[in-house]
Amino acid sequence: MRTQPAAACSCSAKGYHVYTFERVARDLGVSEALIQELTLGLEPEDGVIWVYGTNDDDGILAFTDEGIEEVKLLLEEYHRVSPSKT
Repeated sequence: MRTQPAAACSCSAKGYHVYTFERVARDLGVSEALIQELTLGLEPEDGVIWVYGTNDDDGILAFTDEGIEEVKLLLEEYHRVSPSKT
């Protein structure tokens, strides 16, 4: 019988798909750098996950549907306090 590795966290991604931060930035019309900056402190329970491939040690930032909603809220707040920045 094969045993499962210990889970990194007790949370799980909700839904069956995720979107890369590049895709979210494009769809929301903002820079990738801004998405990365605004979401720096988000946790998996906020809808943020890291996807790792065989040749990608750094991982790729991705969002669940809930994560995209969180990004939208962060963008609203960002534009409210920094209206001249894009």
